Amino acid sequence: MTDPSLALGSLVITTFFATAIQTLAGFAFALIMMPIVTMILGVHTAAPLVALTALTLYGVNLLRYHKWLNIRELWRLGAAATAGVPVGIWMVANANDAFVKVLLGLILIGYGLYGFTRPSPQRPCSPRWAYLAGFVSGSLGGAYNTSGPPLAIYGGLRQWSKDEFRGGLQSLFFVSGALTVLSHALASHLTPTVLRLYAWTPPALLLGILAGVWVDRFVNKERFRRLVLGMILALGLSLALNLGRR
Repeated sequence: MTDPSLALGSLVITTFFATAIQTLAGFAFALIMMPIVTMILGVHTAAPLVALTALTLYGVNLLRYHKWLNIRELWRLGAAATAGVPVGIWMVANANDAFVKVLLGLILIGYGLYGFTRPSPQRPCSPRWAYLAGFVSGSLGGAYNTSGPPLAIYGGLRQWSKDEFRGGLQSLFFVSGALTVLSHALASHLTPTVLRLYAWTPPALLLGILAGVWVDRFVNKERFRRLVLGMILALGLSLALNLGRR
C-alpha cells in the first residue's frame, strides 16, 4: 500500500511539473497528471481528483486566452462533448482498473505518435467532424481526464491558427472539465479523500504557472514540444505494459 505522505508529496510535485509543462507547451497537463496519479492512487481516486485539479487550471487559462474563442467551433464540439462525458464516467465506474490503465496507455501512445508525425491535410476537414471529435473528447475526459487528443487532432485537421488552438483547446477543456466534475459529483465520486487531496493542489498549480511563464523565455519551443511528446509516449508504454502496478 502506498505511504500516505509519499502519495501526497508525489501528487503535489506532479501537479507542479504538469502545470509548468502545460504553461510552456500549451497542452499535456492531464496527459501527464492522470497516468502518474493513477499509478500512485488508483484510477477510482485519480479520475475525480485530476478532474478537479484540471478544472482549476483550465479556468485560469480560459481567462488568459478568452479573446481567441471561436464560438461556432465551441458550440459544436461542446454539445457533442456534453453527450460523451456521462459515457466516460460510466466507463471509469464500471471498468476493471487494470483494463483502464492499459487503455489509457494506448491512448497516450497513439497521441504521442500522432504528435511526432503531425500529418498536414491539403485543406481543412468538414466542421461536421466536430461532433465525433467532441463526443470522443467528452468520453475520454469523463473517463480519464484526457480530452485533449481528439481536440488537438481535430484542430490540426481544421488547420486552426496558433491562437485558435490556444483559445479553442482551453475553452473546450474547461467545458469538458466542468461537465466531468459535475458528473463525478452526481456519481458520489468526490469523496472526502479526494477533496482532502485536492486541497493541496492549488498552491502547486500557481507555482507551476509562474515557473512555466519564467522558463518560457529560455526554451526552444519545438524541442520542448518533442520532449513532452516523448514523455507522454514513455508514460503510455509504462501503463500499457503495467510497469507501474502497485
